[in-house]
Amino acid sequence: MTQIRETPEYEPSADKPFRYFMQVRYSECDAQQVVFNARYGDYIELAATEFLYFVGAQEPLLESVFDYQVVKLTIEWKAPARYRDKLELSVSTTHLGNTSFELTTIIRNAQTRQFLAKGEMIGVAVHPETFEKISIPETMKNAMNNRGQGQFIDHAGLFTAPQAN
Repeated sequence: MTQIRETPEYEPSADKPFRYFMQVRYSECDAQQVVFNARYGDYIELAATEFLYFVGAQEPLLESVFDYQVVKLTIEWKAPARYRDKLELSVSTTHLGNTSFELTTIIRNAQTRQFLAKGEMIGVAVHPETFEKISIPETMKNAMNNRGQGQFIDHAGLFTAPQAN
């Protein structure tokens, strides 16, 4: 996982959600040369995992008491992503219950800013060993509400330092 300082175009701001940047790979595209529709679910799950890891990383024992299972995932698709497109996936916590939570992910082309898709994922907290439903630990609830704003992880290479000639 690579976390890189913001550039002037993407300065940290408390009003921006957590963002995950990635690049579309060849194997994710279909015969029409666009991202296969089922891959958007993979992208949403990947961004949610990175968000939850990022916000919970400050709680070293959290992984021993918190895990989750996706119980619902809806995707509203608007435009295609293509091979080598760099994507920005913005993740926000839109609901926190006792045992369940909802994360909303907005997918945009990071370079053109075109809106591509929106996903809503509902997860249920489970104990990592027994997989029994549990209450979301308060530390995780606080983390999901208060951490990650204005932060991002870049796996697309958008914010790497320029190479010397």
